Amino acid sequence: MSDTTEQPGPQEPSLDEQIAAYQREFRDLDPQVEQVVSALGRLNRRMNVAYGRQVAALGISNAEWEVLKTLVLSGSPYRLGPGELAKRLGLTPAAMTHRIDRMAGEGLVTRDRDENNRVRVIVELTDEGRAKWLEAMRMATAFEEELLQDLTGDERGVLGDMLIRLLRRVEHAQPDAGGRLTDLD
Repeated sequence: MSDTTEQPGPQEPSLDEQIAAYQREFRDLDPQVEQVVSALGRLNRRMNVAYGRQVAALGISNAEWEVLKTLVLSGSPYRLGPGELAKRLGLTPAAMTHRIDRMAGEGLVTRDRDENNRVRVIVELTDEGRAKWLEAMRMATAFEEELLQDLTGDERGVLGDMLIRLLRRVEHAQPDAGGRLTDLD
């Protein structure tokens, strides 16, 4: 097993210490597999914290960022119904309504009746919401470039290809795992 240089968080063992403890308790463990999976888990957790701090600096929450991102990904004119937003984010309709209420109050989205179907509501990204999304993307891009600075272009390509292969395997085995297990609000 290789010696990792990863710095553990407060009261968190190094990856090598964690794997050694797992092997002590579970002899069938493949240390190479565990190193990859544990490193990915820690990287994901730490990246989520970093992204959370970035959007918090912009005055929005991770939950609000997810709505902004979903509206942008829907394409211009950046409009979706609350039900479709809830479905794409893996949220309950009640949680989505709460989130939209908060975001409309902050001027990040508007909520209006569909002119073609007065029963249907449309949530639309505002200029303020798009500006927040763009600034979050600028911050994330700088963070991601710094994160990958030690990898060559070829290494980035190989790493990206390998991670996509892993992602596809998980998506195939767990096709319903894209949503949330519980609401985050």
